[in-house]
Amino acid sequence: MPVTVRIPTPLQRITSGKGEVPCDGATISELLADLERKHPGVKERICDEQGKLRRFVNVFVNEEDIRFLQGDQTPVKDGDEVSIIPAIAGGAPAAATPMVAASEGGA
Repeated sequence: MPVTVRIPTPLQRITSGKGEVPCDGATISELLADLERKHPGVKERICDEQGKLRRFVNVFVNEEDIRFLQGDQTPVKDGDEVSIIPAIAGGAPAAATPMVAASEGGA
């Protein structure tokens, strides 16, 4: 039973529309290499020129953030679930949001 890798929606066009793909490897790094072999082009979107995960890409093994484990050397085993989650940023500053001002006793 391979590791299940959950693919974020923006990358599913590379995985033929699949939201989950099976991959093999003993570590996250090996798993990403297998993912790239099976779906060329995915790694360049989640890794930088040195092959390290981009800072806005979060990876979880069984719901644990690899940044608090062993990074891309975090071990994985058959049956694990790995989620690739791009960070989302944006929105208005709190002071400019009318709902925040109202809830804080303002306006």
